[in-house]
Amino acid sequence: MISRSSTKSCCAARLQKKTLLARGRIHTYATLLDALVRPFTSFNKISDLKAGIASFYDESSPLWEDMWGEHMHHGYYPKGSAPKSNQQAQLDMIEESLSVAGVTEVTNMLDVGCGIGGSSRYIAKKYGCRASGITLSPKQADRANEITNKAGLADRATFQVADALNQPFQDSTFDLVWSMESGEHMPDKRKFVNELARVCTPGGNVIVVTWCHRVLQQAESSLRPEELSLLDRICEAYYLPAWCSVADYEKLFTEAGLVDVVTRDWSEEVAPFWGAVIQSAMTGQGISGLLKAGWTTIKGALVMPLMAQGYNMGLIKFNLITARKPYKIST
Repeated sequence: MISRSSTKSCCAARLQKKTLLARGRIHTYATLLDALVRPFTSFNKISDLKAGIASFYDESSPLWEDMWGEHMHHGYYPKGSAPKSNQQAQLDMIEESLSVAGVTEVTNMLDVGCGIGGSSRYIAKKYGCRASGITLSPKQADRANEITNKAGLADRATFQVADALNQPFQDSTFDLVWSMESGEHMPDKRKFVNELARVCTPGGNVIVVTWCHRVLQQAESSLRPEELSLLDRICEAYYLPAWCSVADYEKLFTEAGLVDVVTRDWSEEVAPFWGAVIQSAMTGQGISGLLKAGWTTIKGALVMPLMAQGYNMGLIKFNLITARKPYKIST
């Protein structure tokens, strides 16, 4: 007679085998994608990181705005929620981020990596606050100011070209410091977080929503070679430096003197996003727009399946990290 414990062990073993086989297929597919796009992502790459970032967004932002509108970030699609447009999902991402951070009022916000100003205008209208945005892309800054002027918000929101690692603002200026999907571009994550903390007012909130890699297991000293290779292709196309994990960000926030650190893993909640972006890129409007935009934007489109695959592998994570600047930082 077979014991119940033996049956459970057999079922567990079969499940583990299926899981390993599924992972193997995912990794094989990812490796194939990596090999296919590698010759393209490394071609004609701008060597200077900041110049590459500026060029990428100068070139690609008009197409993104045409296809997706003023918000240049993931949407929030929680399981079990009613169907909604991608644009509404992007607004929900902003609202969820503010909610997790416990933001109820804002006087003066900073949008670090502002794109064409979507988050700034939304938050300025929601709270009646002032907003400043910085980006490395001159075309993004110009377009952000243009849209803002047309919306009648020029007296409340302004945008300029500036480096997030060397911000042109005085200490303790903003009670909300906001970075929606710009942290992945920062080559010095410690300096990035320190700058966010520096310009935040005591009692203010810092919110970073960013791409991360998975948290390393205790026995690991680095990601696996195939994971690093996949991230390298994405870095080449999107002008990204080395990635870090949400655990790394938690440590940096604490070391910067920020308190009440809270994190979220929204990888599942954003899962439909890259499929929707790929689908939009395959339309007549998308293909025409890519050809018109140029090679840098085409490279970005080529690695979109790698982003989707990275999420499927559990390698790429979509994380929120938020904290508060205390009224007195302990030394």
